[in-house]
Amino acid sequence: MRKSPKAVPAAPVVPSEDDSALASRKPRFEVYGEEMIDKLVKQCGKAGRVYLPPEWVGKSVKIIRLD
Repeated sequence: MRKSPKAVPAAPVVPSEDDSALASRKPRFEVYGEEMIDKLVKQCGKAGRVYLPPEWVGKSVKIIRLD
């Protein structure tokens, strides 16, 4: 049985005055990790699919929709 990773609380991000217009439209995330790749979600039946490297099997990942 796979142990779930401990949740790490996210540090709050304080927007600057320059970010005020953007902050009202989109949330801002600050994520720490080991590696990042950009992918396009492909159609797979009635769902979407993202292929990741085989080395990532069994690893914890987070998905953030950009648009």
